[in-house]
Amino acid sequence: MKELLVKYKSVIKFILTFLLVYAVLSFSYKLYLDFSDGSKYYPDYLTNLVAKQSESLLHTFGYDASIAKHPHEASMKLIINTKFVARVVEGCNSISVIILFIAFMIAFAGKFKTTFLYILAGSVLIYVVNLFRIVILSIGLYHYPWRREELHTVIFPLIIYGMVFLLWMFWVNRFSKLKKKHE
Repeated sequence: MKELLVKYKSVIKFILTFLLVYAVLSFSYKLYLDFSDGSKYYPDYLTNLVAKQSESLLHTFGYDASIAKHPHEASMKLIINTKFVARVVEGCNSISVIILFIAFMIAFAGKFKTTFLYILAGSVLIYVVNLFRIVILSIGLYHYPWRREELHTVIFPLIIYGMVFLLWMFWVNRFSKLKKKHE
């Protein structure tokens, strides 16, 4: 058993670090959600910000867009040309994806400065791509409402998780300590 632990030490360390960081960040985010003041920023500050920024991007693309508090659930309604096309819920704000990204990055860390800058740049990129994902999804739902299921459950998760996977692969192949150990 000891031989296996020694042989797979780096794998075990990666898994434990990933799980610990993911658990701590997820718990912290849950605390944020539990204690966020929905009276000022509904449903929470980050989701509200993403809804407002999505609305602004839609305006940039020439659409008459607006957002409104959803009366029956914790979400913002995204409206294009008076047509309700999408809900911006807490899961749309990309924070859970960023937490997943950060946990992997810390578990596969390289030099501190490089890791920190990559986490920062990657998190910003994920956030921005997520905004464009919401905008493209909203435009798609406006023009092709019968494609709702394919757009929301296949295409757009593929965009965000595919990009995170590419960021991870770039990191592992370019900057991680494990790569340097095996060279």
